[in-house]
Amino acid sequence: MTHRVRRAALRRAAAVVTVGLMLATALVAGSPAQADETDLVVNGGFEDGLTGWFVNNGNATDSATLSLTADAHAGSNAVLVTNRATTGSGPMQDLSGRVQAGQSYTLTARIKYENPNGPATKQFFATMHYGAATYTNLVSVVATKGQWAEFTGTFTIPADQNVSTARLFFETPWTSTPSSDPEVHLMDFKLDGVSVVGAAPPPAPSKTIEVVGKLPGEHNPLIGHKFGADGFGFVHDGRVYLYLTNDTQGYAPDPATGVSPGINYGDINQITVISTTDMVNWTDHGEIQVAGPNGVAPFTANSWAPGMAKKVVDGEEKFFLYYANNGSSSNVITGASPVGPWTSERTSTLIDGRTPGAEDVAWKFDPAPLVDSDGEAYLYFGGGPASTSMPPAERFNNPKNLRVIELGDDMVSTEGTAAVVDAPVAFEAAQVFKRDGKYYLSYSSHFGGNDFGGNQTPLPGYPGGGQIGYMISDDPMEWPKETYAGVLFPNQSQFFGTGTGGNNHQSVFEYEGRHYFTYHAPTLNKRINGNTTQGYRSPHIQELTFNEDGTIQQVVGTYAGVDQVRDFDPYRVFEAETFGWSKGVATAKVDGGSAQFGDAAPNLVVRDIDNGDWTALSSVDFGDGARSVTAKVRPLVSGGSIQIRLGEVTAPVVATIPVDAPLGEWTEMTAELDGVAGVHDVYFTYAGPEGADLFELDTWAFENGAGVPVTVSAQARCVGGNAYVAVQARNDHDTPVNVVLETAYGQRSVTGVAPGANAYQQFNARTPTVPAGVATVRVTADGVEGTTVRTAEYPAADCGA
Repeated sequence: MTHRVRRAALRRAAAVVTVGLMLATALVAGSPAQADETDLVVNGGFEDGLTGWFVNNGNATDSATLSLTADAHAGSNAVLVTNRATTGSGPMQDLSGRVQAGQSYTLTARIKYENPNGPATKQFFATMHYGAATYTNLVSVVATKGQWAEFTGTFTIPADQNVSTARLFFETPWTSTPSSDPEVHLMDFKLDGVSVVGAAPPPAPSKTIEVVGKLPGEHNPLIGHKFGADGFGFVHDGRVYLYLTNDTQGYAPDPATGVSPGINYGDINQITVISTTDMVNWTDHGEIQVAGPNGVAPFTANSWAPGMAKKVVDGEEKFFLYYANNGSSSNVITGASPVGPWTSERTSTLIDGRTPGAEDVAWKFDPAPLVDSDGEAYLYFGGGPASTSMPPAERFNNPKNLRVIELGDDMVSTEGTAAVVDAPVAFEAAQVFKRDGKYYLSYSSHFGGNDFGGNQTPLPGYPGGGQIGYMISDDPMEWPKETYAGVLFPNQSQFFGTGTGGNNHQSVFEYEGRHYFTYHAPTLNKRINGNTTQGYRSPHIQELTFNEDGTIQQVVGTYAGVDQVRDFDPYRVFEAETFGWSKGVATAKVDGGSAQFGDAAPNLVVRDIDNGDWTALSSVDFGDGARSVTAKVRPLVSGGSIQIRLGEVTAPVVATIPVDAPLGEWTEMTAELDGVAGVHDVYFTYAGPEGADLFELDTWAFENGAGVPVTVSAQARCVGGNAYVAVQARNDHDTPVNVVLETAYGQRSVTGVAPGANAYQQFNARTPTVPAGVATVRVTADGVEGTTVRTAEYPAADCGA
């Protein structure tokens, strides 16, 4: 086997270039034994059509046509490769996650060519592309024209080889100008019986985040069970959707240390979607497989920095998800709803080197759409190094690397020529919103360096490195430097400290009369690993406010985030993957549609639930009282249970659901509630055997029921140097009630509390300090079914200060 580097422009200077250790080119006697031998190739005999196979696309010039042929070496099918543009244009299969560094594998395959004018014999290679410019010839064979030839050999992947990307393909020896003699270099060929046998792939490392990454009471980051970056806010039918670069895709923490390797943006080809109606409890809609061989748009490799818009096209409301195909181009897919299903109306990228006016843009990425009030649509994009033709000071202060272009009526084409956005110290992430007839463009600023004419001091008022600047214009297509208005948001490290710096990506959207600003910061990554982060980013939102003259008040980043705009309604079926806060759980897609969002929407479940894990909802309004709670659950082991608690994760249990249904079967299970009423944070805590995944959860639903009207309060106070917790319950019912007052420091029962009267108890903590906590009050009354449970929070107290 020969390990070699292939350049993007000049792929190879010879058929085989040795840059490392010659490992094996044929079956080697005494090679390492294959443990747990498994065939890692899917559909190697092409009996399932072309499933699992696609044309090598390692370089922009690679292309070919794959079709089935009945002329097979074995079975009924083989693949026929025609219309090859380069010597590397051949059938490819992605083995990422299946092969391991340091392991040995045996490769076999059959290949045949029959071109009448081709040479009598021809060499073919089985080659692995490990990402970027790293290609390795694994096994070769010299075939005789018209006869099936057999690849057979053993190869060992170097122990230090990064195998996060590993794609196997078949090719002929490289030449710089294969079209000069296509009969010799670009002949058609047939392939069959492909097999790579070796050690079974290791189990995927757990991506489950075991720490509490979003602390109860805080609203940033928005989610604590996964990562997401470049958030783009979009409002539809009273709901906020946030589209995110799926930073979780490459997250692989070491089981021993909990630390993941650094983020690899080249692996990201999915977009994550979350949504809310209250800005605090977010529903996870999972990932959209946008790019890659199995993506909606397989002609793209990556999906970063999404942007979303909707428009009625030919009488049909459609949703358009724009995304960056790495730095080289941008594209769009079309959805039937904000969560899909998704299709591609294009067969090539929307923005690339052919886009008029974008020729000098280094990074043709970060597409952000704007559909104006008159129906006209625009796309903002671009970024990266400034043109070297400009003087150094201009390259730094006015790099002219952002663009805007009109979109066609179909939203999947462009019209005219892209116009320059002359944003000061611009780097990337242009996005526009409209307010009171004015257009606001925000963007991320660069950090200087050679790409921008060297390190310099920006002009007075211009943004520093890694800040969000903004401009105000009367025209969505005109952005001279004079429209610059200031810094909207400093670098996030100013607010979240060590390990949270770097560039940012933002959006602004309006929801129910308020404007909100989205951004990202590696705050969840920091809570997992401390001040040393690995680049995994999390979505944040702050409210955006304006001065009387229309300029923006600079945003301050906080963990507190934004206020909850309405209490959560529990009296319906809603997705269990809706979290205000969580600990130790993950989510996954399952077959079928969503009970809450419809059959066409993806359905997710909460999984990887262990003893001690929990999920929670913020400010749930039970009104006069809830009678019961129902969970749709799939038990995985015996002995699991769900407890419902109010106010905090350690609060008293108000209901328990024993998860005692048949293992592996989805079952709806109900528990009665003791008249839970009023507004509470609700914690679902999970218990069961240690060391086992307990169950999966699909949905929750609460049933309304009457309760006893009662007003409760609690406070911490100091008496003689000791801390006390005082709890009071006022009977708002028209008959006497019985009350139980409960805290961590004891409980008291009071019977026959008259209408309008109070039950009161001051509990001695017997220490000079008490932390903030929650008191629980339980009320019963003749003629009212069940027990009404209310909670009241109290602050911390320090009586020794």
